[in-house]
Parts: sequence; C-alpha cells; structure tokens
Amino acid sequence: MSVPAWVKDSVFYQIFPDRFDNGDLTNDPVNLSPWNSKPTITSFHGGDLRGVINRFYYLLDLGINTLYFNPIFLSPSNHRYNSVDYFQIDPKLGDLSTFKSLLDVAHRNHVRVVLDGVFNHCGRGFFAFNDILENQSDSPYVDWFHIKKFPVDAYSPGEATTYQAWWKYKSLPKFNTSNPRVCDYIYKVARYWLEQGIDGWRLDVPNEINDDAFWAKFREIVKNTNSDAYILGEIWDGDNRWVGDSHFDGLMNYPIRTLILDLLTEKKKANAFVNDLASWVRHYPIENSFCMYNSLGTHDTERIFSLLGKSIEKIRLAYLILFTFPGAPAIYYGDEIGLEGGPDPDNRRTFPWNETEWNIEILQWVKQLIRVRNDQNSLRRGNFSVIPNNNDSVFAFSRKDGGDYSIVIANASNQSTKIEIDISDLVNEDVKLVNAIGTEQFSEIHNGRVVIPLNRWSGMILIPAD
Repeated sequence: MSVPAWVKDSVFYQIFPDRFDNGDLTNDPVNLSPWNSKPTITSFHGGDLRGVINRFYYLLDLGINTLYFNPIFLSPSNHRYNSVDYFQIDPKLGDLSTFKSLLDVAHRNHVRVVLDGVFNHCGRGFFAFNDILENQSDSPYVDWFHIKKFPVDAYSPGEATTYQAWWKYKSLPKFNTSNPRVCDYIYKVARYWLEQGIDGWRLDVPNEINDDAFWAKFREIVKNTNSDAYILGEIWDGDNRWVGDSHFDGLMNYPIRTLILDLLTEKKKANAFVNDLASWVRHYPIENSFCMYNSLGTHDTERIFSLLGKSIEKIRLAYLILFTFPGAPAIYYGDEIGLEGGPDPDNRRTFPWNETEWNIEILQWVKQLIRVRNDQNSLRRGNFSVIPNNNDSVFAFSRKDGGDYSIVIANASNQSTKIEIDISDLVNEDVKLVNAIGTEQFSEIHNGRVVIPLNRWSGMILIPAD
C-alpha cells in the first residue's frame, strides 16, 4: 500500500469552517456573533460550506490544490471535535447536498478534499453515550466507552471521574476501541465518506488509540475503498512509528515548524538548523518524507504573523523554507494575508474579506512561491542535501531530481552578508544561475564555487537559466 503520489505535488489549505465565509444566511444560528467580532470558545460566526464554494475563485487564484477541513459533522461546538453524528453534516454548515456540490466544484478544478476524523472521542450527545446517560448500567452501549463507575456523571462541574475522557473533559468521552462494535462503527464512517468522494482523512490525536492492529485495519479499509486516499496523522513529536504500511502516509510535521520558529526567533543558528532539517528528512522512510504535512500554523497554534512580531522579512523567509523543504506545504486559512491571532480561540478569527485589511506583500509572496514550486519538479520530488558553508548565520541546501535541481540559500540574521558555496556536484562552469523568486543572476562560477550576496532575513531559490 504505497503512499499517494499526488501528495508530493500538493499545496494544502486548512479551513476552520465556521470562520472562512458565510455563504448561506438561512443556516445561521439565532445567536450568531458578528463576522469580525473577537472569537470565543463558544461563539458561532456563520461560516459554512456554501461560503467555501462561493470563495473558490480565491482559492484557485492563490494556487492551492488540496483542502483540509476541520470537523464538519453534527456537533454542539464551533470546533466540532465533539461529534454527535459522524454521518451527518452539521446543519449550520449545510447538508450532504451542499457537501456534494463542494466536492464537485473542487474535483472539477483538480482540488482534493481531506476531512478531519475524530475517532478517539466523541461528544456527549453521541447516541451510544447518550444511551448510557439515560439507562446507566442497563445501557447496551456500556462497553463502547471506558466507564469507571455508576452513575455516570457527564454534566456537573469539574473533570470527568466516572469515565475516561480526552484530557478529562466531560464533553469528550473516549471510545473503547478494544470493542469490535466500536471499531466497526469507525471503519464504517471512514468508508462512507470516502465513498461520497473525499480524498483522505486527517486523524485527530491518533496516538491516543494506541493499538497497531486498529490502525492497520483502518488503513486497509481506507486503501481498499480508495487506493489513492491520503491518511494523515496528528502526531506532534514526529514519532516515526506512526508512518508506514500499517499506519499513516504522513504526519502533521510540527517539528519542522518548531525548527523554523527557533531559527527566526534566533534560538538556533543556521548551520544547526539546516543539519536538523536533514535529520528529519532521514527520520522517515523516504516516500513518507515527501508526504509530510508542513505548516507554519494550525487551529492549535498561535498565528505565525503574531509569533514573528509582524516582521514581513521573517514571514517571507519562513514561507521560503516551507515551500522548498520535502513534503507538502500547508497554509492555515488567513496566514497568507497576515491574519493575526494569539492562543485558541484568538487563532480562529474570521477571514477578513475586505482586501484593505490584507497584507498584500505576504499574499503575493505566497502566490509566487506556489508558482515556483509547481514549476520546479526538484522542489516537489527532489532529494534533500545540505550545502556546507562557513557562516553560521547562513544555510544552504539543494533539491535534486535527476538532472533537475534547485539551490536554496538564506541569511537568517540582521546583517547583510556574502557567502561562498561549493556547488560543483550540481553545476558546471558554463551554467548561469537565476533567482527564481527575484531578478538576480549568477554566471561567475569558478571551480564549482559561487559567491551569493544576501540581504538580512532573506533567501533565494537558484535554478539554471533557460
């Protein structure tokens, strides 16, 4: 069961459904919060699936080709990680017909769709848990969860003590996946939505279902339903146990995000940074390395624009690294226009559709990087190699696929500099190099060495001139 080849060519875009766009006013809750108001843990702002369809022109213009949605199933919360019915689209987002329309628009435009699968836990209103609350020890679903004692108490203040729950939140009872009936239910959900036309699953906290046999069977069912489906695991520490033929195709690559932030906040020198990048590439089987989900932010992190102190230079360099490193680059909705945000729920603000509020420089930079990545096969499929240099503020690496190569070089410091690098294993003396994201040209290559001037917090992607 090989990994899907299309992931190598993907640029993901993550959408938190309630906050992207309100395209259907008829499904708005009566207590709707104003679109641009400060989000809270409980506020609904009216974003829905029709809004995504209406804004598809924006997504296509940006250049993305894969959408990842936070949960869209029936749930009482705005984040929907406490599903009540895994077979029903939340009516506040639309219905199955709306979702089918979204899939049709996406697939006609060669955009794939990945859904969030929350299979470790559910909501209190899930039919089996609700039956326990009604019938207690007489419920036929007692063994669907980890009940510690009766009566089961799900609503009084405080942590869950009568049953296991995710992080002891009473609203998130944990499934008992040692029960074959529970497994069959989850497998049925996975199969059903693939049959509706989705292109993969992103799995929420899958390491908390610490059962290799469960995930091997899950993978078998997914791949038998759609052999080209993508299985993405939310594993924060990058444990390579979770990738391969019995688990997932790729992981949410949080360690790379941490490295980028450490570099740009000057916690890590450039030479150590690039060597750590190389270590993470080697950390996984090679085909899985190219299926990692690389992102500067998600619904669980502070916004990159805020974390980097609104520095356009650093934001540009962060994206340069993201789009040239092995794996699939991913954009958290709004990051491409400089949306600000602190910890949850502030990182889940509504998308400001008034273009005067956008950071156009960041947006144009992201568009350019997407175009360059799409043009350069080496940036999507090329092997990764560190290019040594003697300046601990500068890093360089190459991506090479057969005769196609790209050279990435960057200055991670507050001072402009010049750096000489040895690229003799990539180029000959007659080659002229051009910066794919600028106007610079370099033809003076002597003994395989070239001198590159770099502004502060900047980088280049050097490719052979046509």
